[in-house]
Amino acid sequence: MIASAHLDTFTRDHLPAPELWPELIFELPELQFPERLNCATELLDRWVEQGQGERLCLQGADGLRWTYAELQRQANRIAHVLVQDLGLVSGNRVLLRGANTAEMAACWFAVQKVGAVAVATMPLLRAKELQQVIAKAQISHALCDHRLAEELQLAQAQCPQLRSVCYFHSEAEDGLEARAARHSEVFANVDTAADDCCLIAFTSGTTGAPKGTMHFHRDVMAICRCWPPQMLRPQPDDVFIGSPPLAFTFGLGGLLLFPMTVGASTVLLEKASPEALLPAIARFGASVMFTAPTSYRAMAPQVGNHDLSSLRKCVSAGEALPAATRQLWKEATGIELIDGIGATELLHIFISHDEAHAKPGATGVPVRGYRACVLDEQGQVLPAGQVGRLAVKGPTGCRYLADARQRNYVLNGWNLTGDAYLVDEQGYFVYQARTDDMIISGGYNIAGPEVEAALLLHPAVAECGVIGQPDEERGQIVKAVVVLREGFTPGPELHRELQDFVKATIAPYKYPRALEFRSSLPRTETGKLQRFRLRSQAS
Repeated sequence: MIASAHLDTFTRDHLPAPELWPELIFELPELQFPERLNCATELLDRWVEQGQGERLCLQGADGLRWTYAELQRQANRIAHVLVQDLGLVSGNRVLLRGANTAEMAACWFAVQKVGAVAVATMPLLRAKELQQVIAKAQISHALCDHRLAEELQLAQAQCPQLRSVCYFHSEAEDGLEARAARHSEVFANVDTAADDCCLIAFTSGTTGAPKGTMHFHRDVMAICRCWPPQMLRPQPDDVFIGSPPLAFTFGLGGLLLFPMTVGASTVLLEKASPEALLPAIARFGASVMFTAPTSYRAMAPQVGNHDLSSLRKCVSAGEALPAATRQLWKEATGIELIDGIGATELLHIFISHDEAHAKPGATGVPVRGYRACVLDEQGQVLPAGQVGRLAVKGPTGCRYLADARQRNYVLNGWNLTGDAYLVDEQGYFVYQARTDDMIISGGYNIAGPEVEAALLLHPAVAECGVIGQPDEERGQIVKAVVVLREGFTPGPELHRELQDFVKATIAPYKYPRALEFRSSLPRTETGKLQRFRLRSQAS
């Protein structure tokens, strides 16, 4: 390890043992990082130093427009607040709590500048969940939108280690804006090591048990140099937009890191529902969009009501992309979705494709800089066409914060993502299910997402989730929970119609023997379907 700049050594002290790390690969020339590296210097300050500080960087729904120089000034002032007013030292963990706003972005960069560790949290987290994060990461400082103060204050009452909280979007004399205004707009970034931890990202909770994943300054820069130039190919005049929160690594990369890597701009929307995204694309002239498959499916019928002529790239990630959703979006817009799979543990996308090489039903191929394969239960590589456990390695990898589950995620140097995949004859990786979402019914292995994809082809189905339901005779049966489109009425006739439709679309043994209509499905803030909640509700 390189000499750390952290005075607070908590993160280095709580890394997994070296023998439990995945193998890290830095074969590409662009991944040869210097020993001293601060991602804020690379992503933000260098544009100002190169004389391009007046380039547009951030926009907001309230008319806000910040250049790179303005973002730098704001981040520098906040950095002074952290160090001089709040007594932060390098290596301290800082909780960031807020929606997607320019102020939230400035806080994130300020944390990097002072050599601290950003721990961004989803806005909807409650006090109990915040307590778990604060305790596990031993968080000492927090920067929080004052509109989200209540739950944090409840958590702080139970967390003595959280000794300093400052609120932004506040008009108070001790609010972040007032404090920052009293400080210099110049700040000398801490000379961090490339392998100093700069963020702890907590998993989004599809299993109900979030884990803290530790990432270094070089990890942040590595994801910027792998997937974006190869698969996305952004341009400096691009305008990015999307829905994933900055607290979600998909959103952090897609809406902040990746546009800033090439000097582009991004639109940060506090509320980015499908109804809000479409008019925002037209208003801001957005050219690159990041959102989840469910959002693309919801937006497709409304595309004709909006001017999307500026839009040229659309990225889908966060959960598996059904072939029906890909086709629906292409028919509506003419744009081929760029699909990809990433993981909080590896920070961002590692298997993907560009528009020219999209293949319906397939996620793509390993991103340059990463390797991937499919393993059996004994850890042996499976041949094409056989379903097994997805295994990945590259310049980023899993390092859980003080968590015994590190042993489950890393095997013989590979990151085991928890996804069941197969590789087809053309070398494309084809998603089957989460490994814990495989349904074994009457001796057949059935992937829940395959049944979901079949149901989504029916015009009555808006959303659906498929799980295994315990059954004495068959071990499990396939159960579908369906949300209908407007204009369709649940009932026995539609129930049978959907079952017959699935039988006619995929192998008949995969049809849902149980089917339930609901008004909504349980999802995380990032749009991921929480099948574990469906299972608990069905048991």
